[in-house]
Amino acid sequence: MASTTQQKIKEIEDEMARTQKNKATSAHLGMLKAKLAKLKRELIAPKGGGGGKPGEGFDAKKAGDCRVGLVGFPSVGKSTLMSKLTGTESLAAAYHFTTLTCIPGTFRYKGCKIQLLDLPGIIEGAKDGKGRGRQVIGVARTCNLILIVLDASQPMTHKLLIEKELEGFGMRLNKKKPDIRFTKRNKGGISYSTIGCKLTHLDKKTITAICKEYRCSNAEICFKCDATIDELIDVVEGNRVYVPCIYVLNMIDKITIEELDLLSQVPHYVPVSGGHEWNFDLLREKMWQYMDYIRIYTKPRGQIPDYSAPVVIPRRGATVEKFCHRIHKGLLEQFKNALVWGSSAKHNPQRVGKEHKLADEDVVQIIKKIK
Repeated sequence: MASTTQQKIKEIEDEMARTQKNKATSAHLGMLKAKLAKLKRELIAPKGGGGGKPGEGFDAKKAGDCRVGLVGFPSVGKSTLMSKLTGTESLAAAYHFTTLTCIPGTFRYKGCKIQLLDLPGIIEGAKDGKGRGRQVIGVARTCNLILIVLDASQPMTHKLLIEKELEGFGMRLNKKKPDIRFTKRNKGGISYSTIGCKLTHLDKKTITAICKEYRCSNAEICFKCDATIDELIDVVEGNRVYVPCIYVLNMIDKITIEELDLLSQVPHYVPVSGGHEWNFDLLREKMWQYMDYIRIYTKPRGQIPDYSAPVVIPRRGATVEKFCHRIHKGLLEQFKNALVWGSSAKHNPQRVGKEHKLADEDVVQIIKKIK
């Protein structure tokens, strides 16, 4: 089954390479890209369910406030980074495929408990199931941040190869989710509208061809951005994961200052030396920035705030309601209002409801209903 699916994928990719890109062929290319996305989905999650989930028997139990995955080719120093950052011994040696399973470890930064996963080295073709690629990338999809570890002395083509493997598994690195609302209807055909933008990559014919490929004859699509064919397919597929990513250029002690200056042009990168522990402070700070979490301190009534154990939640949608849910699911049932001290408050303290948006290092006191 997998081999025939791969053959179909190759045939479509060959046809796309032969097809000239212009307005007349955009609908045909859109249909081909939609077919390609469907076939790749089959390859990732085969029908029948006999093989279990992509990361089954391989994943580590989630621990801490957030999860970071170390991804890279074999022997780029992932295990050394893991050992130095977390103190967890991950077998390191001078040969390929030293790590054969997912090894978890944790460390604290700014009061946040971060779980670091040392994943086995992936190889080219991992997205198609080669090696243990499917399980490795399956676990990577569950992470809040990806660290792609690269050997600074190796060609930068390794970066492109890893990106291709992760993208082929439905991961979108350092990209925002397209602002497209896709709603299936019972009748009315395919209709679309735009708000505050003009479509330069899509037209009615292309949009209809993509929807028809997914056997969708009636849908309403609202575009709030100038979307491409690939972005529309991502929204229709609905299984894409948008993850922040940092490129960790390891073993910088092997290269010259001139080469390091050249590599500094790579966006989202941090140069380090795992063996010498160079630049680890910058790496930790960058990880904190890219995860985009905030710390909220709790204040019991009549006591000083507890600054030793902050409640860590994502900055996006960081409301008092999310804060309560993070502490205990049943807390909202007893919630009356809250007192907030900090940069999100108009005055200290401010009495707020559960919709109030919190800022980093706010102090919150929950007031419960009197029964």
